Amino acid sequence: MSGSRIAVVVVNFGSHELLERNFAPLDGADVVVVDNFSSAAERTAVRASSQRHGWQLVEMAGNDGFGAGVNAGVRAALARGVTAFLLLNPDAVIDLLTLERLGEAVHRQPMSVLSPRVNNPDGTPYFAGYSFLMSSGRIRRSDGTVAVPADAVPWISGACMAFSDQVFDRTGGFRDAYFLYWEDIDFSVRAAEAGAELRVERDLIAVHDEGGTQGRTGRAKSATYYRYNCRNRLLFAAQHLPTRSLVRWILLTPRESWQVLLRGGRRQLLHSPRPLIATVRGSLEGLGLALAELLRRSRPTRT
Repeated sequence: MSGSRIAVVVVNFGSHELLERNFAPLDGADVVVVDNFSSAAERTAVRASSQRHGWQLVEMAGNDGFGAGVNAGVRAALARGVTAFLLLNPDAVIDLLTLERLGEAVHRQPMSVLSPRVNNPDGTPYFAGYSFLMSSGRIRRSDGTVAVPADAVPWISGACMAFSDQVFDRTGGFRDAYFLYWEDIDFSVRAAEAGAELRVERDLIAVHDEGGTQGRTGRAKSATYYRYNCRNRLLFAAQHLPTRSLVRWILLTPRESWQVLLRGGRRQLLHSPRPLIATVRGSLEGLGLALAELLRRSRPTRT
């Protein structure tokens, strides 16, 4: 690639088939595969793919989550002098020209967090610009087709997110504490607070097959999905919100956790109690974190 050098960082967990299918066509690109350990057989397969395609492989001793994987991959690329990075899910597809143009955009405006438009395989939009509502934690479209509420802040999906070493340095990277889900919202908010512009490059397109890892809306999702979406909603609130808003988010937990559960459809509850158990578990964990933060704030400050 040209002077717009950009490293693709992909965090893998048991998805070597997707890596082969979606990343092998990126011949000549700088690809860093961070393998969160899932099994010895998967590790062997990822090693073989990395050697075959010339990918840099970062082997994690365990499964440290998405944020820790991102940080490890970015630091591995930084050590080789790379200063622009594209986070890409294993089930996402991008071509070399789009990758190069994203690299050019990041180098041209280092204090930015960018995404192409991301489509589903059928051409319908998956991500074309969204905002995050600080009042409720809900996501709203911000692609110019609907009005954006006053409390909305930009959000770039970690499924396809480009940024520079400057943004990584000023934010400190992704927060490990989230493990999975909400870490891209947290990173987007902190990047904006650090002065970065969050923007969708609408003339660039990537493709995301959402069914590749967690399943589409309306299908039962993993227990991990329910647990960490419910937990991390309240972790985010504890880290970012003033006390009054934090209390409001706590009180809204039953309603919001139920909405998370319904993303997998009602019929899943007829087949297994696991989704409900995971939702309750994550909600209780998140409430513990939020209440601990409220307690910390209520303690008198020593002078």
